[in-house]
Amino acid sequence: MTSAVDVRNVSFAYGDSPVVKDVSLTIEKGEFLGLIGPNGSGKTTLLHLMLGLLEPGSGSIDLFGEPVEEFSAGERIGYVSQQSTNRGGSMPVTVREAVKMGRFAHAGHARLSETDYAAIDQAIETVGIEDLADRRVNALSGGQRQRAFIARALASESDLLALDEPTVGVDAESRDAFYQLLESLNDSGITIILIEHDIGVVTDRASRIACINTELYHHGDTESFVQSDALAEAYGATGTVVHHDH
Repeated sequence: MTSAVDVRNVSFAYGDSPVVKDVSLTIEKGEFLGLIGPNGSGKTTLLHLMLGLLEPGSGSIDLFGEPVEEFSAGERIGYVSQQSTNRGGSMPVTVREAVKMGRFAHAGHARLSETDYAAIDQAIETVGIEDLADRRVNALSGGQRQRAFIARALASESDLLALDEPTVGVDAESRDAFYQLLESLNDSGITIILIEHDIGVVTDRASRIACINTELYHHGDTESFVQSDALAEAYGATGTVVHHDH
């Protein structure tokens, strides 16, 4: 079976400063991977490499069985960056219009069809923001904006959803509901890669963990990560896992 992402001996540096060093890992289709590491550890850089936003200095990456540099089916990838919430504050469009953008990859230069509009409505319903559809994105809270951006990815029928600390600035109640949504999307077959600073959330939600601090310290199931020394090795003595009640 073709994997979603296959990273082989990948390294990357900014100038003379190595950020990712000889990392190899495979993310299977339908997996929920938590990507963790201390600040400045290379998490976001590794994610950008996986998505083809950066080119590795050495090594290779396949995305759904194709070399990432040749991958052209961008609609299969939904990316919610760390800055999405802040950037959304300047979007003078409604939620429905923002989600509608997710269908343009399918429609091309043609007019949107009934199928396209049905996909837009379904995406809005799936993330539970029907009541916000006609509100402007810049009038939403951080958590509401993130749901709108995920709906846009769903409207494009993404197979992989990549999120870089998506709940920064989001209140605790909205954050918990957000992660329940991610679990539901993963249960429906969508592959998820999540960067999250709250290690407890990741170990509670993700099925597999990749722990990085320039080098890869662990890649495996959540239980083996909790039982390993990877957290202490990557974070130093400050690393702890706190589990959250749901």
